[in-house]
Amino acid sequence: MRRRFGRVEALRGVDLAVEPGELVAVLGASGSGKSTLLRAIAGLEPADAGRVLIDGRDQAGVPPPQRGVAMVFQSFALFPHLSVERNIGFGLRARREPDAAERVAEAARIVRLEDVLDRRPGELSGGERQRVALARALAARPRVLLLDEPLSNLDAQLRASTRTEIRRLQEQTGVTTLHVTHDQDEALALGHRVAVLRDGRVEQVGTPDEIWERPGSTWVARFVGTPPMNIVRAPLAGLDLPPAAHDLVAPAHGLVGFRAEEAIAEPVPDGSEIVFELAERVGAERLWHLRTGDEAVVVRAPDGLPPPAPGAPVRVRATTIRRFDPDSGRALP
Repeated sequence: MRRRFGRVEALRGVDLAVEPGELVAVLGASGSGKSTLLRAIAGLEPADAGRVLIDGRDQAGVPPPQRGVAMVFQSFALFPHLSVERNIGFGLRARREPDAAERVAEAARIVRLEDVLDRRPGELSGGERQRVALARALAARPRVLLLDEPLSNLDAQLRASTRTEIRRLQEQTGVTTLHVTHDQDEALALGHRVAVLRDGRVEQVGTPDEIWERPGSTWVARFVGTPPMNIVRAPLAGLDLPPAAHDLVAPAHGLVGFRAEEAIAEPVPDGSEIVFELAERVGAERLWHLRTGDEAVVVRAPDGLPPPAPGAPVRVRATTIRRFDPDSGRALP
């Protein structure tokens, strides 16, 4: 699928298949095309090229209300003057659905809002307003549920609890779902699979474990993970690789990647191109920030060892590595 806005090409040939009953998290930075993709699926944006297929049927010319798609927006888009019950049932009553009351009650029960149906959105917490928006979408009994950054307006603690609620609801209802987010933790926690978008293209699609353990490119490796995966040239003085990896990277220079928890560091008198910069505590983790040339390296601090002086040489022993092509950046076997 392609979609252009003037000179800006928001979607540059996105090809993504979602299985029935699957939750796919679409992960990307701002401007990567995530929201445009959802709006094109919903019929709110026309595609300049490509097709949207739902249950094998081409949606070209099908109006948004007839696509069997429900969308939850980042802003929730609730009517402040209406009660929770009337917000949930607004679309059903507008279409004069004969079973609107029963469907509202069912959706409210699924998202656990039965006790607040007479309240207005201004009387609810952020998490409750999010659940009203979800209930309104579920009450439509869609074939496809589209969630556009639905947690971005919530605080960190509420985001964590609400994403668990979304996963529970999706498993309970079995509705095919695309969940757009810029938050990698959210994508990895929610998705059966994760589609990583970069500049309007799909960079990689895989299970959360595949995206984390086997990133398809140096870009994905650096984008997914906090801190990002270390990508350095090898061989490198001061970097020890697993024994099986030496023949794969020597004598030609290549790129190897390893995460902070997959390496052990220790100060050495000399003979290393890796130097210490600073120590940092992030929650329960203590990290050492190192540098080799223009590349930053972050590893877990060794237990019981004080940080060396800035600029001191450090030896790093990687326990697991991935290899990448130095020209294309794509992952190698």
